[in-house]
Amino acid sequence: MDAKYISHIELHEVAHSFVMNEEEVLLFNDLNLLLSRGSAYAITGPSGAGKSSLLMLMSGLEQPSQGRVSASFEGQHTGMQDVREHIGFIFQQFHLLPELSALANVALPLKLRGVKDAEAKAKSWLAKVGLGHRLTHKPKQLSGGEQQRVAIARALVFEPGFIFADEPTGNLDAKSAADVADILFSCCKENGAGLVLVTHSDALAARAEHVFRLANGACHVEK
Repeated sequence: MDAKYISHIELHEVAHSFVMNEEEVLLFNDLNLLLSRGSAYAITGPSGAGKSSLLMLMSGLEQPSQGRVSASFEGQHTGMQDVREHIGFIFQQFHLLPELSALANVALPLKLRGVKDAEAKAKSWLAKVGLGHRLTHKPKQLSGGEQQRVAIARALVFEPGFIFADEPTGNLDAKSAADVADILFSCCKENGAGLVLVTHSDALAARAEHVFRLANGACHVEK
């Protein structure tokens, strides 16, 4: 399935909970949300509201306690398992492989897909995020902002239909956070990808076209 045909991700009456001390804790209930490719969404709310859990459900990395999450392509609905390989995820902790260079980290998703010119495409994406001069450096030789740029390049290198980012600027200083945000939004726009991010930053959330605020088990669409 080609990612370019993925047009929407939809949540249908989704609820999610977990068990703590033998008691069920409800994070949110009865969510009905639509994500469209090419648009940017921010998920905000207080700590413990379930922002990261919602992101994991939207991306198909976890299953909801109730309801369902589906994707649309060519007018047909399908389960998230059918489109998972066409979705990119950016973690707050970067999750780069420490023994690999920046180039090897970015090329890896392509090599796993059998793409023959993986390194050439990886070089191109590292240049796009301003790291064309750091190809051979390993993560420990890069700053936090540079590591996050590598993570962005790795997530976008296979041209996914949607990018999901969990606090992508949460571990960065103000200057690095602003630079990473600029790169993330511009690269997703250039690629026509949908962007969904969790953030505590009001400034970052304001850059998204739509804001979902989670609080007290409900999701409020603020714009």
